[in-house]
Amino acid sequence: MTLTRYGFREWGTALALALILWSACLVLYRYGYPRTGIIVAAVVLVVFLAFAAFFRNPHRTAPRDEKLLVSPADGTVRDIEVVHDFELPPFKGDALRIGIFLSVLNVHVNRVPSALEVVNVNYRPGKYLDARDPKCGKENEAMTISGTATAEGRSFPMAVRQISGAIARRIVCPVQPGRKLKRGEVYGMIKFGSRTELYLPVEGFEPQVRIGDAVKGGETVIAVMKPTDGVPK
Repeated sequence: MTLTRYGFREWGTALALALILWSACLVLYRYGYPRTGIIVAAVVLVVFLAFAAFFRNPHRTAPRDEKLLVSPADGTVRDIEVVHDFELPPFKGDALRIGIFLSVLNVHVNRVPSALEVVNVNYRPGKYLDARDPKCGKENEAMTISGTATAEGRSFPMAVRQISGAIARRIVCPVQPGRKLKRGEVYGMIKFGSRTELYLPVEGFEPQVRIGDAVKGGETVIAVMKPTDGVPK
């Protein structure tokens, strides 16, 4: 288990504050208030560990079969539906969208479902509605990477969208067009509660999750490429 570099400022600052408070607790302990010092030190430790946990980046192992696409985030599947006229280069036309809700208790780094060469990075300013609100996908601040994905020698358009929520108000996505990402690679994060959406061609892919399923980014199989008819191009 490691902490993501995308949260260095937050958990680094929290550690500095914790060290200052622990120093104060040591003073209390040595100068007549040992019980108070121990209790406060324990509380500070628990609070720091809970805060740092928001920025954890656990090791994940993707299945070997490349036709299996992995989840882009930890959380709960909220919706699976077809979106019409989804246009974000090189994506154009109908798309299969799988939406994942991330609570404040979930891991918040985002991972790539399949090997991807990024073509477009699109930022959309917006509101900060609750990530469970049906309108958040269209109205909230969002960052979307899209490009040409590959699996088992086949190429297809794919997009992953990070959406902020009522608590999550900072999206981290340092990816630029032209970058090549590996399946399961961490490419950014959304700080605290949020939503992540995966867009795939309607034809050629079969969802492997249902609404309400808990998923793990980079590990849970979220969709599979069909081996016969409907091969994406």
